[in-house]
Parts: sequence; C-alpha cells; structure tokens
Amino acid sequence: MAAIESFDNIYLDLSKENGKCRFAETGLGWKPAGGGEAFTLDQSNIGGAQWSRAAKGYEVKVMQRNSGIIQLDGFQQEDYERLSKIFKNWYSTNLENKEHSLRGWNWGKAEFGKAELTFNVQNRPAFEVPYSEISNTNLAGRNEIAVEFAVSEAGKANGHNGAAEGKGKKASAGRDQLVEMRFYIPGTTTRKEAEGGDAGSGADEEEKNAVTLFYDTLIEKAEIGETAGDTIATFLDVLHLTPRGRFDIDMYDASFRLRGKTYDYKIQYEAIKKFMVLPKPDDLHCMLCIGLDPPLRQGQTRYPFIVMQFKQDEEVTLDLNITEEELNGKYKDKLASHYEQPLHQVVAYIFKGLANKKVSTPAKDFTTHRQQYGIKCSIKASEGFLYCLEKAFMFVPKPATYISYEQTQSITFSRVGGAVSALSTFDITVLLKNGAGSSQFSNINREDLKALEDFFKLKGLRVKNEIDEDANLLAAAMREEVMDSSEEEVVAAPDRGSADEDDESVDDDFRAESDSDVAEEYDSNHESDGSGSDESDVDNQVDDDEEDDDAEPDEDAPPKKKKKTA
Repeated sequence: MAAIESFDNIYLDLSKENGKCRFAETGLGWKPAGGGEAFTLDQSNIGGAQWSRAAKGYEVKVMQRNSGIIQLDGFQQEDYERLSKIFKNWYSTNLENKEHSLRGWNWGKAEFGKAELTFNVQNRPAFEVPYSEISNTNLAGRNEIAVEFAVSEAGKANGHNGAAEGKGKKASAGRDQLVEMRFYIPGTTTRKEAEGGDAGSGADEEEKNAVTLFYDTLIEKAEIGETAGDTIATFLDVLHLTPRGRFDIDMYDASFRLRGKTYDYKIQYEAIKKFMVLPKPDDLHCMLCIGLDPPLRQGQTRYPFIVMQFKQDEEVTLDLNITEEELNGKYKDKLASHYEQPLHQVVAYIFKGLANKKVSTPAKDFTTHRQQYGIKCSIKASEGFLYCLEKAFMFVPKPATYISYEQTQSITFSRVGGAVSALSTFDITVLLKNGAGSSQFSNINREDLKALEDFFKLKGLRVKNEIDEDANLLAAAMREEVMDSSEEEVVAAPDRGSADEDDESVDDDFRAESDSDVAEEYDSNHESDGSGSDESDVDNQVDDDEEDDDAEPDEDAPPKKKKKTA
C-alpha cells in the first residue's frame, strides 16, 4: 500500500463544502477544497469504523476513543476495499458494513451507545443521533419525551475542525435544521434494557417507568445537566412570568440552567443579548427580563424573553462557590464573594458578572403621573406594562415585546371610537421602518399623554397627535351645527302642527250626541254626574226656582243676572 491514500469530493460532518481526505499510518486528515482550516485525527484516537449508505454516496463513520464521532461522506462503492485495508492494516480495526433499515416504520427500539442514540427497526438502525447534537430534553407528557437539537448560526462553521466538540456544529451545515424530535415510550423497563443489555441479566434490578428512565439516561449520556465545574450560585423557586411557572436557577461558569417540575432548560450566557431590570408600578415587585437569541423553545412555542419576578423587600445572604484565585483573576471587578442584599439585585449582579452583559433600566427622563416608570396598557387582550428605556420600548410580561427607537418610523397618539373629549384613555401606535409592521399599545391613562409626547420628542421620534386633531375637528363641527340650527329658527316658519288644517274638516270617527260637547249647567238638558246625591237635588231645585223667576220679569226692573252654581 502507498504511504498515503487520498480521496476527493469528501464531506466532513455534513459540511457544506467538499474537500480532500487523506489517510496515513499516523492518522487521517481533511481539508476543504476552497481552502481553510484542516481537520486531523490521530491514529491513537480511532476506536472503530462503520461503512454505510449515506446522503452523498457512502459514508465512513469513525468512532473516537473520547466518545466523539467523525462522519466522512461522499465515497463510492468501489472504495470499500481500499478503505477496509487501510483501517485493518494501519489502524488495527475492522471497517464494519452497516446496513440501515429502509422499512420506514416509526416504532422500534432505542439504544444508547457510547457516542450516539440509535433507533433500531428489526435489529437494523433506522437513524442515529449523536449526543453532541442534543441540546436539551424534557418530559412532554405522561409517556412522551421531547429531544431538542442544538441550533447553531448558519454561517458560523462549515462543520469541520472539531465538529463533535460543540453542540449544533453538524446541524449548521444544512439549509433546514431539525430542531425537535419526540418519542412515545410506554410501559416499564430496567436500566440495562434501556442501554441495550439482556433483559434476563437485569432481573434483580428495579423496574422503572420507561420514559423516565429514558429521560435520565439521555441527560447523563448527552451531558445536558452537567457543565464544566460546579454551580457558582443557586436560587430556588423563582417565579417566572414568561415562560409561566416556578424554576430553580443554577448558575455555572458558561451557562445557567432553569429546573422546573416539567421542563428543564440549559442556556449559554452567549445567547443572552439583553438584560433589563424593570420595577413594577405597584412598588412591591421587580422584574428581570433576559433577551435570548436563539429563543427558548417549549414545544412549538418560542420565548425570546425570560421574565422573572421578585419581591423588592426579599433579602438574601449568599456566598459564591468560587475560589479566591478566580475571584481576583477571571471575575475581578465583576463578582463579589459575599452578597447580603435584596434578592433581585443579587441575581442581577451575578448575571451581569457571569454573562458580561450591560444591565438596562428605564430612562430617567420619563415617569408617569404617579411618578412610576411602568405604564399600564395592553397589547390586544393581554395586559401588561410598557417601559421607556434609553434606546427602546419594552412591554412585559406577555407577549414580551422589544422595539428599539432606531427601528421606529413614527408614533401616533389616537383613540378609536367614542367621544374624544370625554376619553380617559388613549392608544399608541408604533410604526416600524422598512414596512416591518406596527405595534399598538392600548388603554393608556390620558394623564400620561403630555409626558409621553415630550419624552418622544426628546428622543427625536416623529410624533403625530390625532387626539388633539380630532378634538379640534369635533369642536369645529359642533360650532357649525349650533350656527346652522340658530339660522333655521330665524328663517323657517314655526311648525303650527294641526292649526293649519281646514277648520271645516270633520273627524269621521268622532260622533257627538249633541251640538255641544259638554252640557253647561244653565242648559235645560244638563244632568249632573252626581244626580243620585242629596247635594245635586238641592242644586236642581235652586235652578228651577231661578227659571220660574225669569219666566215673569218686572218690566221696570233691570234684567236679573243668571247665577251659576258651583
């Protein structure tokens, strides 16, 4: 055999770019065709090899002795003989021919290997998942487990030079990335069975819920719960508004972990892009808001912000688990060995020191009419608080919304519907640049209008006040209406109702028994309503006497005036 064997058009760990792969007695190497950093693997670190069909032809999978896996894809079928001799003669290992299951079944048996999780169908592997690509796992149901894969920035790496060292290196090579896979695992089992051992050999072992055992084993194998070093600080039972629940916070050197009853999250400090301390308007609580990129995932839901809530008067005494050497070196002027302060301040200080991120607070140039920094408002049906920071708006808790002033094109004060002059609240519509849409914050107290308008103008933002414009238009319309109505009263003839109708008109529906509507008391036909009473009889007698007197008048005497009786 030649001292060096070369193969062209080979892809390392699903890399976007192909390269040249070379094998020698001392080990193997790969270099991208377009130039760049080369990858090498020493002969002493090669623990095994497998040959199988793959995406770009045939693949050689090299198992490292330190639990890593190297994938070399793009070989031709006729290369098998050459490669088999290379691994047998130079690396003292057999190139095992591995055939995958092509049945397409979605049920089978999961086995935990040294470096990867294998899903077998009828004793043949259907697919393998390297532990290096698993970022998190959670119990998603009674018999269901969710496995989350690391999402790396697309342009960060081409998948070479230590692809197994970091999470998500292989996934970053593809245009699309698998981010989550779920397994349904019913029944009970033992740990040996879960790891692929003989069921009979584990008869003395205690049987456990299969999904719980799978979860515990995967956390251990993929090193999800472990980080370099011990926990620096731990905070128990911290209330989170987004995602909702109570979590324990374990803070490590390079990451922190949220441990809840159902979900666990491991988050790198590199993913923290923003950190804000926001006092709640009730003067009792304080919120800590952490902006993440990539966002936190819980099933199909993404959380770009974590919102914690603390009581302002809750004190804590804490000693950090770090050495004096680290405190004076790596964390000099960043952390203190001992804290005895309000809890929210201690958490903020430690996050700032470990993540090395600036802490943002509300702008001092704005306060509400109650001398608070948070404005009570709502986004659609979700109530919350809007904060004016030095460089952005921040709405919490849900949906947590961050809008920088640089992205803002204009701000409109308005109110939809109702009489403008009688309003006690108004709305703010923030229009974003480049057609990125808009956000509306509703039901803001009218007393905060002037302070907000002055603050936005101070920040150089374009402001349009439709409330004053509508009020002026309404007042003008009302004045015109009053003037028009007064002119109509002067010019137009008054409405006389039925007085203008013909006097000779007769109501056909009305029928009178006599020409007079009401019988007068001096009418001979008059009959009193109370004819049955003694009083009415006396009145009738008086009237008869008067009539007799009138019948024979004295010629010389003046005419007598008729008397009216009540």
